[in-house]
Amino acid sequence: MKRQKNEIGIHAVRLGNIVGEHEVLIGTDNETITLKHEAHSRALFADGALAAARFLAGRGPGLYAMTDLVGD
Repeated sequence: MKRQKNEIGIHAVRLGNIVGEHEVLIGTDNETITLKHEAHSRALFADGALAAARFLAGRGPGLYAMTDLVGD
């Protein structure tokens, strides 16, 4: 389906053994700005999960944001 002119496009691709590659493109007719992150090991995601678990340990129920974990 064709995207509307004011709609932001999002695209996801899952391929083979790529651990994690995330790219944000901001484009106009004249230029493109690219922000890219590559994860080389799944251990990175485990580290994040452990950090979140340590943060939540002993805290009461509630809705927490990423800024609560990493600060602003």
